[in-house]
Amino acid sequence: MEAAIAFTSVRNPSTTRFSSSSSSPSSRVPQRLCVRGPWRGRRLRALRPQSQVQAPGATAADASHHDVVVVGAGIVGLAIARHLLLHTRLSVAVADAAVPCSGATGAGQGYIWMSHRVPGSDMWELAVRSKQLWEELAAEVDGQGGGGARERLGWMRTGSLLVGRTSEELATLEEMTKTLSQAGIHAEFLSASSVHALEPALSVGKDGGAMFLSQDCQIDAVQAVSLIEKTNNSYSSEGRYMEFYNDPAMSLIRSEVTGTVEAVQTSRNILYGRKAIVIASGAWTRSLLHSFLEPALTLDIPVKPRKGHLLVVENFDKVKLNHGLMEVGYVDHQVAKSNCTHMASESSEDEQGALSISMTATLDTKGNLVLGSSREFKGFSREVDKSIVKCMWERAGEFFPAMKNVPLDIDQNTQIRIGHRPYMPDGKPVIGFIPDLPNVLVATGHEGNGLTMALGTAEMVTDMILGNPGKVDCSPFSIKHRFSD
Repeated sequence: MEAAIAFTSVRNPSTTRFSSSSSSPSSRVPQRLCVRGPWRGRRLRALRPQSQVQAPGATAADASHHDVVVVGAGIVGLAIARHLLLHTRLSVAVADAAVPCSGATGAGQGYIWMSHRVPGSDMWELAVRSKQLWEELAAEVDGQGGGGARERLGWMRTGSLLVGRTSEELATLEEMTKTLSQAGIHAEFLSASSVHALEPALSVGKDGGAMFLSQDCQIDAVQAVSLIEKTNNSYSSEGRYMEFYNDPAMSLIRSEVTGTVEAVQTSRNILYGRKAIVIASGAWTRSLLHSFLEPALTLDIPVKPRKGHLLVVENFDKVKLNHGLMEVGYVDHQVAKSNCTHMASESSEDEQGALSISMTATLDTKGNLVLGSSREFKGFSREVDKSIVKCMWERAGEFFPAMKNVPLDIDQNTQIRIGHRPYMPDGKPVIGFIPDLPNVLVATGHEGNGLTMALGTAEMVTDMILGNPGKVDCSPFSIKHRFSD
Protein backbone atom coordinates (compact mmCIF):
# COMPACT_ATOMS: atom_id res chain seq x y z
CA MET A 1 0.00 0.00 0.00
CA GLU A 2 2.76 2.31 0.71
CA ALA A 3 1.84 3.52 -2.46
CA ALA A 4 -0.64 0.95 -2.29
CA ILE A 5 -2.66 4.01 -2.66
CA ALA A 6 -0.55 5.75 -5.10
CA PHE A 7 -2.96 8.08 -6.76
CA THR A 8 -3.21 11.66 -7.83
CA SER A 9 -3.34 14.07 -4.94
CA VAL A 10 -6.16 16.55 -5.23
CA ARG A 11 -7.31 18.47 -2.18
CA ASN A 12 -10.43 19.51 -4.05
CA PRO A 13 -11.37 19.96 -7.69
CA SER A 14 -9.88 23.44 -7.77
CA THR A 15 -6.33 24.11 -8.91
CA THR A 16 -3.73 24.01 -6.13
CA ARG A 17 -0.29 25.58 -6.07
CA PHE A 18 2.71 23.27 -5.61
CA SER A 19 5.68 24.66 -3.76
CA SER A 20 8.93 23.80 -5.49
CA SER A 21 12.51 24.61 -4.67
CA SER A 22 13.35 24.64 -8.34
CA SER A 23 15.78 27.20 -9.63
CA SER A 24 15.86 25.88 -13.17
CA PRO A 25 14.51 27.81 -16.17
CA SER A 26 11.28 25.85 -15.92
CA SER A 27 10.52 27.42 -12.55
CA ARG A 28 9.43 30.52 -14.41
CA VAL A 29 6.35 28.56 -15.49
CA PRO A 30 3.48 28.79 -12.96
CA GLN A 31 3.78 25.69 -10.75
CA ARG A 32 0.20 24.46 -10.57
CA LEU A 33 -1.35 21.09 -10.07
CA CYS A 34 -3.17 19.81 -13.11
CA VAL A 35 -6.53 18.25 -12.22
CA ARG A 36 -6.73 16.43 -15.55
CA GLY A 37 -4.55 13.64 -16.81
CA PRO A 38 -1.37 15.12 -18.31
CA TRP A 39 -1.90 13.69 -21.80
CA ARG A 40 -5.60 13.04 -21.78
CA GLY A 41 -7.43 14.73 -24.62
CA ARG A 42 -4.26 15.66 -26.47
CA ARG A 43 -3.46 14.38 -29.91
CA LEU A 44 0.24 13.62 -29.84
CA ARG A 45 2.41 13.28 -32.88
CA ALA A 46 4.11 10.07 -33.88
CA LEU A 47 7.84 9.48 -33.86
CA ARG A 48 9.36 11.47 -36.71
CA PRO A 49 12.69 12.00 -38.43
CA GLN A 50 14.82 15.01 -37.52
CA SER A 51 14.09 16.98 -40.67
CA GLN A 52 10.36 17.08 -39.96
CA VAL A 53 10.67 18.57 -36.46
CA GLN A 54 8.94 21.86 -35.82
CA ALA A 55 7.92 22.34 -32.22
CA PRO A 56 5.02 24.80 -31.93
CA GLY A 57 6.55 28.11 -30.95
CA ALA A 58 10.00 26.54 -30.61
CA THR A 59 13.22 27.91 -32.08
CA ALA A 60 16.70 26.52 -32.36
CA ALA A 61 17.45 28.16 -29.02
CA ASP A 62 14.83 25.96 -27.38
CA ALA A 63 16.83 22.79 -28.05
CA SER A 64 18.92 21.46 -25.18
CA HIS A 65 21.28 18.51 -24.96
CA HIS A 66 21.43 15.99 -22.12
CA ASP A 67 22.69 12.47 -21.55
CA VAL A 68 19.32 11.19 -20.33
CA VAL A 69 15.82 12.60 -20.80
CA VAL A 70 13.12 11.36 -18.41
CA VAL A 71 9.47 11.83 -19.41
CA GLY A 72 7.43 11.89 -16.21
CA ALA A 73 7.99 13.75 -12.93
CA GLY A 74 6.29 11.31 -10.59
CA ILE A 75 8.24 9.60 -7.82
CA VAL A 76 9.66 7.02 -10.25
CA GLY A 77 10.84 9.55 -12.84
CA LEU A 78 12.33 11.92 -10.27
CA ALA A 79 14.01 9.04 -8.43
CA ILE A 80 15.60 7.88 -11.69
CA ALA A 81 16.96 11.39 -12.26
CA ARG A 82 18.26 11.50 -8.68
CA HIS A 83 20.05 8.16 -8.93
CA LEU A 84 21.71 9.12 -12.21
CA LEU A 85 22.86 12.44 -10.78
CA LEU A 86 24.21 10.92 -7.56
CA HIS A 87 25.92 7.86 -9.00
CA THR A 88 27.10 8.89 -12.45
CA ARG A 89 28.45 11.97 -14.25
CA LEU A 90 25.53 11.98 -16.69
CA SER A 91 23.32 15.02 -17.22
CA VAL A 92 19.54 14.65 -16.91
CA ALA A 93 16.41 16.49 -18.02
CA VAL A 94 12.93 15.75 -16.66
CA ALA A 95 9.82 16.74 -18.63
CA ASP A 96 6.21 16.55 -17.52
CA ALA A 97 2.86 17.86 -18.70
CA ALA A 98 2.14 19.04 -15.16
CA VAL A 99 4.27 19.32 -12.00
CA PRO A 100 5.42 16.80 -9.37
CA CYS A 101 2.70 15.26 -7.22
CA SER A 102 -0.06 16.03 -9.71
CA GLY A 103 -0.08 12.40 -10.79
CA ALA A 104 -0.25 9.15 -8.82
CA THR A 105 2.54 10.08 -6.43
CA GLY A 106 0.92 12.92 -4.54
CA ALA A 107 -1.91 10.97 -2.98
CA GLY A 108 -0.07 7.93 -1.74
CA GLN A 109 -0.72 6.74 1.79
CA GLY A 110 3.03 6.32 1.99
CA TYR A 111 3.45 2.78 3.28
CA ILE A 112 6.95 1.32 2.88
CA TRP A 113 5.87 -2.17 3.85
CA MET A 114 6.95 -5.77 3.50
CA SER A 115 3.82 -7.23 5.09
CA HIS A 116 2.03 -7.95 1.82
CA ARG A 117 5.07 -9.15 -0.12
CA VAL A 118 5.60 -12.75 -1.15
CA PRO A 119 9.12 -14.15 -0.69
CA GLY A 120 10.39 -15.73 -3.89
CA SER A 121 7.93 -13.87 -6.11
CA ASP A 122 9.05 -11.73 -9.05
CA MET A 123 8.51 -8.59 -6.99
CA TRP A 124 10.29 -9.75 -3.83
CA GLU A 125 13.89 -8.78 -4.57
CA LEU A 126 12.93 -5.37 -5.91
CA ALA A 127 10.79 -4.68 -2.82
CA VAL A 128 13.58 -5.74 -0.44
CA ARG A 129 16.18 -3.65 -2.26
CA SER A 130 13.91 -0.62 -2.46
CA LYS A 131 13.10 -0.70 1.23
CA GLN A 132 16.81 -0.94 1.99
CA LEU A 133 17.46 2.14 -0.14
CA TRP A 134 14.69 4.09 1.63
CA GLU A 135 16.20 3.06 4.99
CA GLU A 136 19.61 4.30 3.85
CA LEU A 137 18.14 7.59 2.63
CA ALA A 138 16.29 8.13 5.92
CA ALA A 139 19.48 7.45 7.90
CA GLU A 140 21.39 9.89 5.69
CA VAL A 141 18.76 12.60 6.18
CA ASP A 142 18.73 11.99 9.94
CA GLY A 143 22.49 12.49 9.94
CA GLN A 144 22.09 15.92 8.34
CA GLY A 145 19.97 17.34 11.16
CA GLY A 146 17.43 20.04 10.33
CA GLY A 147 14.49 18.05 11.63
CA GLY A 148 15.76 14.76 10.31
CA ALA A 149 13.91 12.22 8.21
CA ARG A 150 10.62 12.69 10.04
CA GLU A 151 10.52 16.38 9.19
CA ARG A 152 11.93 16.15 5.67
CA LEU A 153 10.56 12.80 4.48
CA GLY A 154 7.57 12.27 6.72
CA TRP A 155 9.50 9.16 7.77
CA MET A 156 8.04 7.12 10.62
CA ARG A 157 8.85 3.58 11.66
CA THR A 158 5.26 2.88 12.58
CA GLY A 159 5.32 -0.84 12.01
CA SER A 160 2.43 -2.47 10.21
CA LEU A 161 -0.56 -4.49 11.34
CA LEU A 162 -2.26 -6.65 8.73
CA VAL A 163 -5.52 -7.55 10.43
CA GLY A 164 -8.12 -10.28 9.96
CA ARG A 165 -11.43 -11.10 11.61
CA THR A 166 -12.43 -14.51 10.24
CA SER A 167 -10.93 -17.97 10.65
CA GLU A 168 -9.98 -17.99 6.97
CA GLU A 169 -8.21 -14.66 7.28
CA LEU A 170 -6.37 -15.78 10.41
CA ALA A 171 -5.15 -18.90 8.64
CA THR A 172 -3.85 -16.71 5.84
CA LEU A 173 -2.10 -14.41 8.30
CA GLU A 174 -0.48 -17.31 10.15
CA GLU A 175 0.88 -18.70 6.89
CA MET A 176 2.12 -15.26 5.79
CA THR A 177 3.85 -14.78 9.15
CA LYS A 178 5.64 -18.10 8.80
CA THR A 179 6.71 -17.43 5.21
CA LEU A 180 8.03 -13.94 5.92
CA SER A 181 9.87 -15.08 9.04
CA GLN A 182 11.61 -17.81 7.04
CA ALA A 183 12.66 -15.10 4.55
CA GLY A 184 14.36 -13.10 7.31
CA ILE A 185 11.61 -10.56 8.00
CA HIS A 186 10.75 -9.95 11.65
CA ALA A 187 7.07 -10.93 11.64
CA GLU A 188 4.81 -11.87 14.56
CA PHE A 189 1.34 -13.38 14.62
CA LEU A 190 -0.83 -11.69 17.25
CA SER A 191 -4.01 -12.83 18.96
CA ALA A 192 -6.99 -10.50 19.39
CA SER A 193 -5.89 -9.56 22.91
CA SER A 194 -2.36 -8.73 21.73
CA VAL A 195 -3.77 -6.63 18.90
CA HIS A 196 -5.90 -4.71 21.38
CA ALA A 197 -2.85 -4.02 23.53
CA LEU A 198 -1.06 -2.47 20.55
CA GLU A 199 -4.08 -0.67 19.08
CA PRO A 200 -6.81 -0.02 21.68
CA ALA A 201 -9.01 1.79 19.14
CA LEU A 202 -9.04 -1.21 16.79
CA SER A 203 -11.58 -3.99 17.04
CA VAL A 204 -10.96 -7.35 15.33
CA GLY A 205 -13.47 -9.38 17.36
CA LYS A 206 -12.68 -12.13 19.83
CA ASP A 207 -11.67 -14.49 17.05
CA GLY A 208 -9.55 -11.97 15.13
CA GLY A 209 -5.84 -11.35 14.99
CA ALA A 210 -3.06 -9.73 13.02
CA MET A 211 0.41 -10.06 11.60
CA PHE A 212 2.79 -7.44 13.02
CA LEU A 213 5.92 -6.23 11.24
CA SER A 214 7.71 -3.83 13.57
CA GLN A 215 10.22 -2.63 10.95
CA ASP A 216 7.70 -1.40 8.37
CA CYS A 217 7.72 2.35 7.74
CA GLN A 218 5.85 5.14 6.06
CA ILE A 219 6.75 8.37 4.31
CA ASP A 220 4.93 11.47 3.12
CA ALA A 221 4.96 11.49 -0.68
CA VAL A 222 4.95 15.27 -1.08
CA GLN A 223 7.78 15.72 1.40
CA ALA A 224 9.78 12.91 -0.23
CA VAL A 225 9.35 14.46 -3.67
CA SER A 226 10.37 17.86 -2.32
CA LEU A 227 13.56 16.35 -0.91
CA ILE A 228 14.35 14.55 -4.17
CA GLU A 229 13.67 17.71 -6.18
CA LYS A 230 16.03 19.68 -3.94
CA THR A 231 18.74 17.07 -4.51
CA ASN A 232 18.19 17.10 -8.27
CA ASN A 233 18.21 20.88 -8.49
CA SER A 234 21.50 21.05 -6.61
CA TYR A 235 23.07 19.78 -9.85
CA SER A 236 21.58 22.59 -11.95
CA SER A 237 24.54 24.89 -11.29
CA GLU A 238 26.83 22.25 -12.81
CA GLY A 239 24.71 22.14 -15.93
CA ARG A 240 23.76 18.54 -15.20
CA TYR A 241 20.05 18.96 -14.45
CA MET A 242 17.08 20.73 -16.00
CA GLU A 243 13.36 20.31 -15.50
CA PHE A 244 10.58 21.20 -17.92
CA TYR A 245 7.24 21.24 -16.12
CA ASN A 246 3.87 22.12 -17.63
CA ASP A 247 5.49 21.14 -20.94
CA PRO A 248 3.94 17.92 -22.28
CA ALA A 249 5.91 15.49 -24.43
CA MET A 250 4.59 15.54 -27.99
CA SER A 251 6.76 13.12 -29.97
CA LEU A 252 10.05 11.31 -30.25
CA ILE A 253 12.60 12.42 -32.83
CA ARG A 254 14.57 9.86 -34.81
CA SER A 255 17.89 10.53 -36.51
CA GLU A 256 17.69 10.30 -40.31
CA VAL A 257 21.28 9.03 -40.36
CA THR A 258 21.24 6.25 -37.76
CA GLY A 259 17.51 5.76 -37.22
CA THR A 260 18.11 6.06 -33.48
CA VAL A 261 15.68 7.97 -31.29
CA GLU A 262 17.67 10.98 -30.19
CA ALA A 263 15.26 13.49 -28.69
CA VAL A 264 11.88 14.23 -27.14
CA GLN A 265 9.86 17.08 -28.56
CA THR A 266 7.72 18.80 -25.97
CA SER A 267 5.21 21.57 -26.54
CA ARG A 268 7.94 24.20 -26.21
CA ASN A 269 11.31 22.45 -26.31
CA ILE A 270 13.40 19.80 -28.02
CA LEU A 271 15.28 17.69 -25.48
CA TYR A 272 18.12 15.63 -26.89
CA GLY A 273 19.13 12.51 -24.96
CA ARG A 274 22.56 11.30 -26.02
CA LYS A 275 22.47 8.10 -24.02
CA ALA A 276 18.85 7.26 -23.20
CA ILE A 277 15.25 8.40 -23.06
CA VAL A 278 13.14 7.04 -20.20
CA ILE A 279 9.32 6.98 -20.33
CA ALA A 280 8.08 7.01 -16.71
CA SER A 281 4.62 8.48 -17.20
CA GLY A 282 2.54 6.16 -15.02
CA ALA A 283 -1.01 5.38 -16.11
CA TRP A 284 -0.59 7.57 -19.20
CA THR A 285 2.28 5.52 -20.60
CA ARG A 286 0.16 3.38 -22.91
CA SER A 287 -1.50 6.27 -24.74
CA LEU A 288 1.75 8.19 -24.81
CA LEU A 289 3.62 5.30 -26.42
CA HIS A 290 0.83 4.81 -28.97
CA SER A 291 1.34 8.42 -29.95
CA PHE A 292 5.13 8.14 -29.92
CA LEU A 293 5.59 4.97 -31.92
CA GLU A 294 5.15 4.47 -35.62
CA PRO A 295 2.10 2.48 -36.75
CA ALA A 296 4.38 -0.34 -37.90
CA LEU A 297 5.50 -0.88 -34.30
CA THR A 298 2.78 -2.97 -32.71
CA LEU A 299 4.04 -2.91 -29.12
CA ASP A 300 1.16 -2.53 -26.67
CA ILE A 301 2.00 -2.27 -22.97
CA PRO A 302 -1.42 -2.77 -21.36
CA VAL A 303 -1.00 -0.39 -18.44
CA LYS A 304 -4.25 1.35 -17.57
CA PRO A 305 -5.55 3.68 -14.85
CA ARG A 306 -7.06 2.20 -11.71
CA LYS A 307 -8.89 4.98 -9.95
CA GLY A 308 -8.82 5.33 -6.20
CA HIS A 309 -10.20 7.54 -3.45
CA LEU A 310 -8.30 8.34 -0.27
CA LEU A 311 -9.71 10.34 2.64
CA VAL A 312 -7.68 12.57 4.95
CA VAL A 313 -9.52 13.78 8.08
CA GLU A 314 -7.91 16.66 9.92
CA ASN A 315 -8.15 17.23 13.68
CA PHE A 316 -9.98 13.94 14.22
CA ASP A 317 -9.64 12.94 17.87
CA LYS A 318 -11.98 9.95 17.98
CA VAL A 319 -9.32 7.47 16.80
CA LYS A 320 -5.67 7.41 17.81
CA LEU A 321 -3.38 4.95 16.03
CA ASN A 322 0.08 3.68 16.88
CA HIS A 323 0.78 1.78 13.66
CA GLY A 324 -0.15 1.59 10.00
CA LEU A 325 -3.16 -0.69 9.51
CA MET A 326 -4.56 -2.69 6.62
CA GLU A 327 -7.16 -5.42 6.45
CA VAL A 328 -5.88 -8.63 4.95
CA GLY A 329 -8.45 -8.46 2.14
CA TYR A 330 -6.54 -5.53 0.66
CA VAL A 331 -3.64 -7.79 -0.27
CA ASP A 332 -5.65 -9.73 -2.83
CA HIS A 333 -7.97 -6.82 -3.63
CA GLN A 334 -10.90 -8.72 -2.16
CA VAL A 335 -14.24 -6.93 -2.03
CA ALA A 336 -15.09 -5.83 1.47
CA LYS A 337 -18.40 -7.06 2.80
CA SER A 338 -20.34 -3.88 3.35
CA ASN A 339 -23.83 -2.44 3.40
CA CYS A 340 -22.71 -0.01 0.73
CA THR A 341 -25.05 -0.34 -2.25
CA HIS A 342 -22.35 1.04 -4.52
CA MET A 343 -20.24 -2.10 -4.12
CA ALA A 344 -19.60 -4.21 -7.19
CA SER A 345 -18.05 -7.58 -7.86
CA GLU A 346 -14.29 -7.66 -8.39
CA SER A 347 -14.69 -10.59 -10.76
CA SER A 348 -14.88 -8.40 -13.84
CA GLU A 349 -11.96 -6.02 -14.31
CA ASP A 350 -13.34 -3.82 -17.04
CA GLU A 351 -13.68 -0.09 -17.53
CA GLN A 352 -17.27 -0.05 -16.27
CA GLY A 353 -17.08 -1.63 -12.86
CA ALA A 354 -15.02 -3.69 -10.45
CA LEU A 355 -15.21 -1.45 -7.40
CA SER A 356 -13.54 -2.78 -4.27
CA ILE A 357 -13.10 -1.13 -0.90
CA SER A 358 -10.72 -2.23 1.84
CA MET A 359 -9.81 -0.63 5.14
CA THR A 360 -6.42 1.02 5.42
CA ALA A 361 -5.62 3.55 8.12
CA THR A 362 -2.71 5.55 9.46
CA LEU A 363 -1.85 8.88 11.03
CA ASP A 364 0.47 11.22 9.17
CA THR A 365 3.17 13.34 10.81
CA LYS A 366 0.62 16.11 11.43
CA GLY A 367 -1.72 13.72 13.24
CA ASN A 368 -4.32 13.61 10.46
CA LEU A 369 -6.25 10.37 10.02
CA VAL A 370 -5.64 8.93 6.55
CA LEU A 371 -8.22 6.36 5.42
CA GLY A 372 -8.43 4.19 2.32
CA SER A 373 -9.10 2.79 0.04
CA SER A 374 -11.04 2.14 -3.13
CA ARG A 375 -10.17 0.57 -6.47
CA GLU A 376 -12.15 0.79 -9.68
CA PHE A 377 -11.71 1.10 -13.42
CA LYS A 378 -13.18 4.41 -14.53
CA GLY A 379 -10.73 5.52 -17.16
CA PHE A 380 -9.17 8.86 -16.24
CA SER A 381 -12.23 10.19 -14.44
CA ARG A 382 -11.27 12.68 -11.73
CA GLU A 383 -14.69 13.12 -10.22
CA VAL A 384 -15.14 12.57 -6.50
CA ASP A 385 -17.78 9.96 -5.82
CA LYS A 386 -19.15 10.84 -2.39
CA SER A 387 -20.93 7.49 -2.13
CA ILE A 388 -17.57 5.71 -2.35
CA VAL A 389 -16.09 7.99 0.31
CA LYS A 390 -19.10 7.20 2.50
CA CYS A 391 -18.48 3.47 1.98
CA MET A 392 -14.85 3.89 3.01
CA TRP A 393 -15.95 5.69 6.17
CA GLU A 394 -18.45 2.97 6.97
CA ARG A 395 -15.87 0.26 6.33
CA ALA A 396 -13.44 1.95 8.71
CA GLY A 397 -16.23 2.10 11.29
CA GLU A 398 -16.43 -1.69 11.26
CA PHE A 399 -12.87 -1.77 12.62
CA PHE A 400 -13.01 1.35 14.82
CA PRO A 401 -16.11 1.38 17.05
CA ALA A 402 -15.52 5.02 18.02
CA MET A 403 -16.33 5.99 14.43
CA LYS A 404 -19.52 3.97 14.17
CA ASN A 405 -21.98 6.73 14.97
CA VAL A 406 -19.87 9.68 13.86
CA PRO A 407 -21.29 11.32 10.73
CA LEU A 408 -18.81 12.29 8.04
CA ASP A 409 -18.96 15.84 6.76
CA ILE A 410 -16.96 15.59 3.55
CA ASP A 411 -16.80 19.37 3.19
CA GLN A 412 -15.45 19.98 6.69
CA ASN A 413 -11.76 19.43 7.59
CA THR A 414 -11.22 16.76 4.97
CA GLN A 415 -9.14 16.15 1.88
CA ILE A 416 -10.28 13.69 -0.77
CA ARG A 417 -7.47 12.45 -2.94
CA ILE A 418 -8.34 11.07 -6.34
CA GLY A 419 -5.81 9.34 -8.50
CA HIS A 420 -4.96 6.65 -10.98
CA ARG A 421 -2.67 3.79 -10.12
CA PRO A 422 -0.83 2.49 -13.20
CA TYR A 423 -2.34 -1.01 -13.26
CA MET A 424 -0.79 -3.96 -15.10
CA PRO A 425 -2.88 -7.12 -15.65
CA ASP A 426 -0.04 -9.41 -14.57
CA GLY A 427 0.65 -7.37 -11.44
CA LYS A 428 4.24 -6.48 -12.32
CA PRO A 429 5.78 -3.19 -13.40
CA VAL A 430 7.39 -2.78 -16.80
CA ILE A 431 11.06 -1.79 -16.56
CA GLY A 432 13.29 -2.12 -19.58
CA PHE A 433 14.23 -1.17 -23.11
CA ILE A 434 11.69 -1.10 -25.92
CA PRO A 435 12.58 -3.73 -28.52
CA ASP A 436 13.90 -2.15 -31.73
CA LEU A 437 14.43 1.17 -29.91
CA PRO A 438 17.58 0.31 -27.95
CA ASN A 439 17.99 3.67 -26.21
CA VAL A 440 14.35 4.09 -25.11
CA LEU A 441 13.34 2.62 -21.75
CA VAL A 442 9.99 2.29 -20.01
CA ALA A 443 9.49 2.35 -16.23
CA THR A 444 5.81 2.13 -15.33
CA GLY A 445 3.02 -0.13 -14.09
CA HIS A 446 3.90 -0.18 -10.38
CA GLU A 447 0.22 0.34 -9.45
CA GLY A 448 0.21 0.71 -5.65
CA ASN A 449 3.94 0.12 -5.31
CA GLY A 450 5.32 3.27 -6.86
CA LEU A 451 6.50 4.93 -3.66
CA THR A 452 7.91 1.75 -2.18
CA MET A 453 9.76 0.62 -5.30
CA ALA A 454 10.86 3.97 -6.72
CA LEU A 455 14.41 3.88 -5.42
CA GLY A 456 15.01 0.27 -6.46
CA THR A 457 13.52 0.98 -9.88
CA ALA A 458 15.79 4.03 -10.24
CA GLU A 459 18.84 1.93 -9.44
CA MET A 460 17.73 -0.73 -11.92
CA VAL A 461 17.17 1.79 -14.72
CA THR A 462 20.58 3.38 -14.05
CA ASP A 463 22.28 -0.02 -14.32
CA MET A 464 20.43 -0.69 -17.57
CA ILE A 465 21.55 2.62 -19.06
CA LEU A 466 25.17 2.01 -18.03
CA GLY A 467 25.10 -1.65 -19.08
CA ASN A 468 26.03 -2.75 -15.57
CA PRO A 469 24.91 -6.00 -13.95
CA GLY A 470 21.98 -5.17 -11.70
CA LYS A 471 21.67 -5.86 -8.00
CA VAL A 472 18.18 -7.19 -8.70
CA ASP A 473 17.14 -9.50 -11.52
CA CYS A 474 15.37 -7.30 -14.05
CA SER A 475 14.13 -10.07 -16.35
CA PRO A 476 10.63 -10.37 -14.76
CA PHE A 477 9.97 -6.74 -15.68
CA SER A 478 11.31 -6.69 -19.24
CA ILE A 479 9.19 -5.95 -22.29
CA LYS A 480 10.62 -8.54 -24.64
CA HIS A 481 8.46 -11.66 -25.05
CA ARG A 482 6.05 -10.40 -22.37
CA PHE A 483 3.32 -8.79 -24.43
CA SER A 484 1.54 -10.07 -27.49
CA ASP A 485 1.10 -7.84 -30.50
